[in-house]
Amino acid sequence: MHKRIVWAVAAIMFFEFADLNTFSYVAPALKRLAGYTLDDVAMVTSAGFLGMFCGAVLAGRVSDRIGRRRTLTWATALFSVFSLLTAAGTDVWFMAAARFCTGVGLSAMTVSAISFLSEAMPAAYRGRAQSTTLAVGLAGIPAIAFLARGVIPIGAEGWRVVFLVGGLGLLVVPVLARLPESPRWLLHAGRTAEAREVNARLGDPHVALIENTGPHRDTSIQALATLAGRPLRRRSAVMIATWILAMLGFYAFAAWVPSLLAEHGLSLATSLTFSAITTIGAVPGALLARAVSDRFSRKWTMAVTSTMIAACGVAYGFSSDPVGIIVFGLLVSLLSQTFVALIYTYTPEVFPLRVRAFGCGVSYGAGRLANVFGPMLIPSLYLAWGYSAVFVAVAVCWVGAGAIVALFGPETTGAPLESVSDPDVRPSGG
Repeated sequence: MHKRIVWAVAAIMFFEFADLNTFSYVAPALKRLAGYTLDDVAMVTSAGFLGMFCGAVLAGRVSDRIGRRRTLTWATALFSVFSLLTAAGTDVWFMAAARFCTGVGLSAMTVSAISFLSEAMPAAYRGRAQSTTLAVGLAGIPAIAFLARGVIPIGAEGWRVVFLVGGLGLLVVPVLARLPESPRWLLHAGRTAEAREVNARLGDPHVALIENTGPHRDTSIQALATLAGRPLRRRSAVMIATWILAMLGFYAFAAWVPSLLAEHGLSLATSLTFSAITTIGAVPGALLARAVSDRFSRKWTMAVTSTMIAACGVAYGFSSDPVGIIVFGLLVSLLSQTFVALIYTYTPEVFPLRVRAFGCGVSYGAGRLANVFGPMLIPSLYLAWGYSAVFVAVAVCWVGAGAIVALFGPETTGAPLESVSDPDVRPSGG
């Protein structure tokens, strides 16, 4: 059953990551073929991130109310349908609206998926499970990058094919619908008999630590008050700040590299080729997290990883030869996904069951909201200070993210989910 859950989530993450990166590869073509300006690219990119913020917060509440699996299934259907619709547009405002709706589904899927995995997996394997699903999902990035490299230069309509890949997530919806619900959520909802049945198949003894006092139906105000209340406000602040800085650093690099390389004087085909090559590091990055996530302190591993990303990002920005661009780009891609795998595991661990998905949604959503404004700053930074200054700013974001979580976040590695997510209980492992 654990394997069924992991591979089902991994399959949908493949299409999610492919879809998430489509516009960054299509943007150079839209600039040349449809007359998009840098400001147009920034607006559509920001619309997608705004949708991701809304979807993350909404999915957090919905997942805590109706269940992890149901939210995951509906979110997958949502982003797949709107990805297909995006392929039909050219107008900037249509594209922005379509990417907003796609973003809602994408982040709703992610929030419900990481909450689902954290509750379905035993403590000793949480990191490996999250890293495995991410590694498979990340294969969607080079897949979409090389697809873009192959079809976009062929003709004026080739870019539309890129958006069709995200729509293929509809094929996984029936598989998701047949997965069991999280036993922890079932207990939270007062469905004790179902929880016992599912947990017998999953075999996690720590689920029994939850006392069933009947269904919990907090209002949104109550849930928000719980996150902001004294026991959890430090954790909430740490995760919000970490996600904001990490996502600013991540997407300032990932979303803008193709366009910046083209602006730096490289041809469309060359910029797409360099960008596609760097994405090869994504899957090994998640596999690296799989090797270390359950073995070492997650929060300190995140700090070391973010520092290395910063150093490689600066080196990338100051490289002028193709070898340096490719090598440092690969390292940034690899280590960024190591960090993502670690924070995907870490975030749901620090929040208690009643607001776990909501805490994940607010933290994850805060990072996406920052990216609504972050992409708009890149053209100004580039025009005012030049190409290399963009990568120095990326480095500052990454160093800040690692420092905050390492210094102020709780330790979680190896501890039962019930103990580590309760601020009043000291974790037994890590």
